[in-house]
Amino acid sequence: MHFTLQQLKLFEAVSRLGSYTRAAEELFVTQPAVSIQVKRLEEQVGMPLFEQVGKKSFPTAAGKVMYTASVEILSQVDELNTSIEDLKGVVKGSLQLSVVATSEYFLPTILGSFLQLYPEVEPKLKFTNRAIVIERLEKNEDDFVIMGRVPEDNDMEAYPFLNNILGIVAPPDHPLVNEKNISIKTLAKQRFLHREIGSGTRSVFDELLNKQGVQIEPYMELGSSEALKQAVMAGLGLAVISLHSVQLERDMEKLVVLDVEGFPLTRRWYAVHHKDRKLSLVARTFLNYVLEESRAIMGDAYE
Repeated sequence: MHFTLQQLKLFEAVSRLGSYTRAAEELFVTQPAVSIQVKRLEEQVGMPLFEQVGKKSFPTAAGKVMYTASVEILSQVDELNTSIEDLKGVVKGSLQLSVVATSEYFLPTILGSFLQLYPEVEPKLKFTNRAIVIERLEKNEDDFVIMGRVPEDNDMEAYPFLNNILGIVAPPDHPLVNEKNISIKTLAKQRFLHREIGSGTRSVFDELLNKQGVQIEPYMELGSSEALKQAVMAGLGLAVISLHSVQLERDMEKLVVLDVEGFPLTRRWYAVHHKDRKLSLVARTFLNYVLEESRAIMGDAYE
């Protein structure tokens, strides 16, 4: 068979994403181009590689075999490219990261500063919740990940670098705004907005409630810190949130941090990768940059 690496990349993306359109978006090509290249690959194999079920594409038996081989081949090509770039000593090429959604308030700033020094680096960022970050970490799919709570796994290397300060926020007209040392039991009587299950912030708060024997039924579950902020400002309830993500709203007096017993909670941000992961020169350079420069870039708010 005389297939190309581009055909394997396109085929792998369609298999993983279950969609020609999403594969095209991820790889910045047109959907017809994906279809044509996959069709040519099928002609090389002599068998269909996908079957359509509804709007989703599923690999056939031959497609599953081809997918396994494609992942291995593309991985070896990436390792080859990494080894060559390392030998050259030039910081350039792909940087694959998965990060929890709440890091969106600082990581782009750090990455932007890094890219000014190393413009030939090609970053790929996946913002998601903690559960998916852990899944990708266990599958060794990223150079490293950014998260707030490290899994209890001896096979992981974790590097702390910034503080993550959690507080409980309310709209300015909430009756608890001027109260001092509010108890968790008092909070349990209020409407509470939660992040979705799988979120690190949600897990931290749930553990605190369990330790105190308090149960709070979420009035609403939302999938991002931004959605939580908007809902709290709309008067829908209280929320636990990273205080770094609400600094602007606090300055504009649209949100207030409540004086709650045991809060604020100070946690750390971590860069984490599997111990067996051989970091490329790009990944090593960015990891060192995060560990050494992030505090200076982000300022005193993260002390």
